Amino acid sequence: MPGPALLPPPLGGSPGLRKPAGAFRLSEKFALLLVFSAFATLCFGALFFLPDSSKLLSGVFFQRAPEPGAAPPPPPAAVGDPEERLARIREEHARALREAQDTLQRAPADIQSEIRRDKQRVAEGVGELPMVDHGPPGGIVFKPPVGATGGEPADPEVREKRNKVREMMKYAWDNYKRYAWGLNELKPVSKQGHASNLFGNIQGATIVDSLDTLFIMDLKEEFKEAKEWVEKHLDFNVNAEVSVFEVNIRFVGGLLSAYYLTGIEIFRKKAIELGQKLLPAFNTPTGIPWALLNMKSGIGRNWPWASGGSSILAEFGTLHLEFVHLSELSGNPLFAEKVMNIRKVLNRLEKPQGLYPNYLNPNSGQWGQHHVSVGGLGDSFYEYLLKAWLMSDKTDEEAKQMYYDAVQAIEKHLIRKSTSGLTYIAEWKGGLLEHKMGHLTCFAGGMYALGADGAPGDKTGHHIELGAEITRTCHESYDRTPMKLGPEAFRFDGGVEAIATRQNEKYYILRPEVIETYMYMWRFTHDPKYRQWGWEAVEALEKNCRVEGGFSGLRDVYASQPTHDDVQQSFYLAETLKYLYLLFSDDDLLPLEHWIFNTEAHPLPVIYKNSKMKEQSK
Repeated sequence: MPGPALLPPPLGGSPGLRKPAGAFRLSEKFALLLVFSAFATLCFGALFFLPDSSKLLSGVFFQRAPEPGAAPPPPPAAVGDPEERLARIREEHARALREAQDTLQRAPADIQSEIRRDKQRVAEGVGELPMVDHGPPGGIVFKPPVGATGGEPADPEVREKRNKVREMMKYAWDNYKRYAWGLNELKPVSKQGHASNLFGNIQGATIVDSLDTLFIMDLKEEFKEAKEWVEKHLDFNVNAEVSVFEVNIRFVGGLLSAYYLTGIEIFRKKAIELGQKLLPAFNTPTGIPWALLNMKSGIGRNWPWASGGSSILAEFGTLHLEFVHLSELSGNPLFAEKVMNIRKVLNRLEKPQGLYPNYLNPNSGQWGQHHVSVGGLGDSFYEYLLKAWLMSDKTDEEAKQMYYDAVQAIEKHLIRKSTSGLTYIAEWKGGLLEHKMGHLTCFAGGMYALGADGAPGDKTGHHIELGAEITRTCHESYDRTPMKLGPEAFRFDGGVEAIATRQNEKYYILRPEVIETYMYMWRFTHDPKYRQWGWEAVEALEKNCRVEGGFSGLRDVYASQPTHDDVQQSFYLAETLKYLYLLFSDDDLLPLEHWIFNTEAHPLPVIYKNSKMKEQSK
């Protein structure tokens, strides 16, 4: 029999002799096994994930690359310096022992769960992506964002529902590919392509809008098809007039998001190319951009119906997130300067009752007619004020102040309660309220929840409650229709509540705003009713909107039988199905502390400052 062997020094002790096998209790064996397992895992992990595995597996981190001509970072300590090498070894040894002790204090089930989750994340996300992707000088450096894939929901019922949403996405995509490939959108009843003047001669809106949804749903073949089409066919050299707003949120936003999720260079190049082609829209006396731009000539104009040639608040106010990221990725500050100038113009203007009218003349820099809406024409301006602050890692104090001032004025002048207690956001026309709320306005429930944490004073709970009340009202607008899908607008007058009373407001075009708000309210409260309401929407979409050639909008949600409008909107794949998928996913999929969704649901990363990057990398 071999003699006794020396063991390594125990924590805080001295070398000793191994006891006879029978002298250890079972719990002591388990503890020792955990110590050695933790230490071995630590060593292996350090080799496998160097230089920064813990942060790679916990989130997304961004920092600016060194400026051209900047001094290089200090070199590491000389290899031959024994004192410094010894100090580093001691420090690493002490850290390893501390982490081993921490591991021992945790439940084995928790440890195993974390190991399985990390393995899955590496296999599904990081293993297929470049470890570091360097943009141009002055751009940003980022590690592949593990939060882009997340894990499977543990609850089998939730997992089944999420898989159903994934199947709906594949069905919508497959039919688009079959009948309208390369065109902007699909007509699912007539099974052909659908053209829209919003994009001019630019093609492929559904493809670009779907890139990130395909990626996060792990539809690998479909994503590969979309990427190859972008590489070979996406062309912005067209002689046509486009909507600056729509092209920005769908094409620029979609390409930026695809780049950040995958690190694939073609997406970055295409986003910057398109951004440069949109810059002439800002060539106005005030710098407030035109709504429409000819991509070849660079000549812009506004919609002829928009209050005497005015630009629209929701359109020029919904460029900030994308243009700031264009500056980050290109090293060209001009993109960010253009959108920051919009703020300067707005801050110089007097706001009636603290409210922002929907129309602003780009020549005079004065408001058009005093029509205020948190729905169409105004909606995403407020959303982008909040998200600009969040995307800046909460350093953009100007955006924060503008947002909270605006929502305070909205609450005072526009938010009302119906007779039965439903909270709604009315529209303001020169001081007179129109007691109408649009489907587009329903995003505001999620907005209030998203911004609750930064609310001034002790209003965090109030903003969450307000978000919940708005969400309930929007759910009622769905629940009070035979189709269980909401109308384009609903009213609170003449004895009706949350019901459309005009024929031209009864349609549903696969809009996402109500489901978007369900997702945010679920993330912030985990109240199961939001998943229940989301599942009701899934069932309604399947029953009433699914046709042989894809998914179609409805002409009248109050009819006894569906009449289809024959359009599968690109935002159905970009937003509606993505938000449903996120609703039935765990919070580690695109976590809100790391990602900001543009108004087309394209996730963009929070831009962390160097100091925070360094702190989180320790």
